[in-house]
Amino acid sequence: MSEPLLQLRDVRAGYGDAVVLDGVSLDLPENGSLAVLGRNGVGKSTLFLTIMGYTNFRRGNIAWKGQDITRMAPHLRARLGIGWVAQEREIFPSLTVEENLTVAARPGRWTLEAIYQMLPRLLERKTNMGNQLSGGEQQMLAVARTLMTNPSLLILDEPMEGLAPIIVEEIAGLIRKMIAESGTTVILAEQHAELALSMTQNVIVLERGTIVHSAKSADMLKDTAAIDRYIGLRVAAVGSAART
Repeated sequence: MSEPLLQLRDVRAGYGDAVVLDGVSLDLPENGSLAVLGRNGVGKSTLFLTIMGYTNFRRGNIAWKGQDITRMAPHLRARLGIGWVAQEREIFPSLTVEENLTVAARPGRWTLEAIYQMLPRLLERKTNMGNQLSGGEQQMLAVARTLMTNPSLLILDEPMEGLAPIIVEEIAGLIRKMIAESGTTVILAEQHAELALSMTQNVIVLERGTIVHSAKSADMLKDTAAIDRYIGLRVAAVGSAART
């Protein structure tokens, strides 16, 4: 059996004296895709921040391709190939779209040409400043900018939150294409369970910072009772997934 790309073992972490994650263990294979589900406040973002190295680590370990990175600084984890798109997007408002894309670019398959081919809307807006974009365009740019670092793992924290249905479809299509064609491993948190499950291979559900359920995404997608029990938010189609 091949070594996991990312491995967490008995991770306990949080902020200051507060413990948010408690006893979290998971293996993520290369070319895998994982949905992280759960209600608001259960620890999804904290899990991602812990993987990136931004929380107070109390117990356990994190390994990347077999290397212990538990105490490694966040910027060094990024250099190893862990890319993160935060909920806040955090694009550079005073840089153009193209400058945002190239400021942290690293060699690999994701080039300006590849990004513009995948997201022609960004090509149309390449000379616009970051603060001149709509919310959906900013989200596209945030994902694309992280892709330009050519990560082996892309972590997406609710990338479709608050977006119009047509933008949800575009970003969902991009994520599906990445998973199917690019070889990029993806971890995705998304409030709309059926949408996340339809795009990924495996799923974990968090409650109070602990994994309470894990399964194949296809199996959980058919188990509507489990979705309602653990998350309580389901959608019938991608287009209905936008929040108001």
